[in-house]
Amino acid sequence: MRAPAFPPRKALPDGFLDQLAAAFGDNLALGEPVRSQHGQSETHFAPVLPDAVVFARSTEDVVALVKLCVAADVPIIPYGAGTSIEGNTLPVQGGVTVDLSRMDAILQLNVEDFDCTVQAGVRREQLNEHLRDQGLFFPIDPGANATLGGMASTRASGTNAVRYGTMREAILSLRVVTPDGRDIRTARRARKSAAGYDLTRLMIGSEGTLGIITEVTLRLHAIPEAISSAVCSFESLEGAVDTVVQSIQIGVPLARVEILDDAQMRAVNRWSKLDYPEQTTLFFEFHGSPSYVEEQVRTVEEIAAMHGGGQFRWSNLPEERSRLWKARHEAYYAAVNQRPGAIGWATDVCVPISRLAECITRTKADLATTNVPGTILGHVGDGNFHVIFSIDPNAPEEMAEVEALNQRLVDRALAMDGTCTGEHGIGLGKQHCLVEELGDAVDLMRVIKRAIDPKNLFNPGKIFTL
Repeated sequence: MRAPAFPPRKALPDGFLDQLAAAFGDNLALGEPVRSQHGQSETHFAPVLPDAVVFARSTEDVVALVKLCVAADVPIIPYGAGTSIEGNTLPVQGGVTVDLSRMDAILQLNVEDFDCTVQAGVRREQLNEHLRDQGLFFPIDPGANATLGGMASTRASGTNAVRYGTMREAILSLRVVTPDGRDIRTARRARKSAAGYDLTRLMIGSEGTLGIITEVTLRLHAIPEAISSAVCSFESLEGAVDTVVQSIQIGVPLARVEILDDAQMRAVNRWSKLDYPEQTTLFFEFHGSPSYVEEQVRTVEEIAAMHGGGQFRWSNLPEERSRLWKARHEAYYAAVNQRPGAIGWATDVCVPISRLAECITRTKADLATTNVPGTILGHVGDGNFHVIFSIDPNAPEEMAEVEALNQRLVDRALAMDGTCTGEHGIGLGKQHCLVEELGDAVDLMRVIKRAIDPKNLFNPGKIFTL
């Protein structure tokens, strides 16, 4: 959906750039190429360039930058890997983008406690590479090789959420710089606490509007003894969804289960040079002991057969599993690039799993009414799915049509007691949907925002307008 209207951006105060240069030297970028890189979105939102980019090296750098920006009434926008797709990092009112990607140190690993503390710019693949020799891994996998600070800011989840949860469950504590320039820690490393307000959960998913996350303390998990992946195509979309729901209901601990419709499988086959049947398909992953994994596969295979599933293609070889999940992670690009030069729009509803088949089926019927290519994929185990549209950027009528289709999808999800965003956040495009979903609760969010950031300088214009 299109971004709401914003007040005109103000010019930077005289001398402000000189102050930045004096404080940050070579870590300040004013050139258009760097500013352009930080003003782009992965999806359909128009570019908006910041006035300057500062590459922070430490929490102390962030504190210094915040104090300068607040004193000069200049907006400040945190930026990690730039993989968010709801316009979450666009500097819609100008200001300074603080790039945290160079804060990429793994600060502490507590193997016996199954936790670690990392700087916000550490990427999830980097962390798992570091953990591998310790027999540990971090399970939250949104697909993109995002920074962990960015994943915390958007409350990311992804393919492993059905078993391991989302960033909300994965985070023990945060180090945050607040709009008044304070450096705070939201909690200790204890696995549970009843000490005051839960500031950790308040910051998770706040998209940089309440504080800038500089360090994250995370729960870790033991690498399973055995991991197997399987692919199964289905005669019908309903059969695929029913297979997952029934597997969960009888207690099969699926680690990952992803659904890709026939259109998405066509796109994936072409993009990743695979040869899967171009039917609605489930991608599974099973974790546990070798015998337990074999039992899980056998159980799900039997359930799938009852619902029109074809032959299971499964493997426990790491290289084959990596190829499979690489194809799944590239599904967004496969869908968008069905048309040369296209731009993408990814929807993000989530509904109770008992309503998932109905929601996807009705959405599939909507897609049959449009000539704009659209595919369906999702984390079927927790009721979250996406439609990915491939839009001609020179055809405004296509953008308007997709906007209408997305609104119908959101309305449908809300009518089923679902949400307009399972994992991408609100950003720019879903602000009116948030009001439709939560009503007066959004006013309470505004109260919190005004109390913590009275000047509205932290990532202004995101989640809601004041």
